[in-house]
Amino acid sequence: MKPVPHATSLRRAPVQRRSAERLSRILDACADLLDEVGYDALSTRAVALRAGVPIGSVYRFFGNKRQMADALAQRNLERYSERVAARLAERTGDGGWRAALDAVLDEYLAMKRTAPGFCLVDFGNQIPVGARRAEPNHRVAERLTRLLCGHLGREPDEDLHRALLVAVETADALVHLAFRVAPGGDDKVVEEARQLLRAYLARVLD
Repeated sequence: MKPVPHATSLRRAPVQRRSAERLSRILDACADLLDEVGYDALSTRAVALRAGVPIGSVYRFFGNKRQMADALAQRNLERYSERVAARLAERTGDGGWRAALDAVLDEYLAMKRTAPGFCLVDFGNQIPVGARRAEPNHRVAERLTRLLCGHLGREPDEDLHRALLVAVETADALVHLAFRVAPGGDDKVVEEARQLLRAYLARVLD
């Protein structure tokens, strides 16, 4: 089992393997309950019950449910980064930046469709529901800048980072639109988003 990243919202970082496994169970339970009951009805007691841990174990790591959701969002970002990195490693020398962009978008869509709690929390910009803070997308853009530059063999610069931040914000809005149009994400809206991102990023990546 991979360790849980030490999210800044944690009261105490797990040190032993047993503690890390307990934290993973708590976050898994939080994700499942977000899908089932939503954020407003989520409670630390329900999470503890679902995870099969004492309520004190939840409070050992988190002071409230918002901190749990933040930690889940951080774990989502780590898992997303790992998935993108694995896809890029498979595509070394194949397809250039457009194939890399496809991997970035496709992995985001895959998590949106399959990862518990992801549709509500994703990388941290949806809790409370409807909140649109800038910080999570900045973190995503920074992570993708490093991954793509490493894959493409180029040095990151301010123009590229700005362009990727705009691309992340754009993709975020359009993917949310796709999932409002259809429960699993409307394929035609997704394709429009893909073409728009390719056209926009061509000026800095071609």
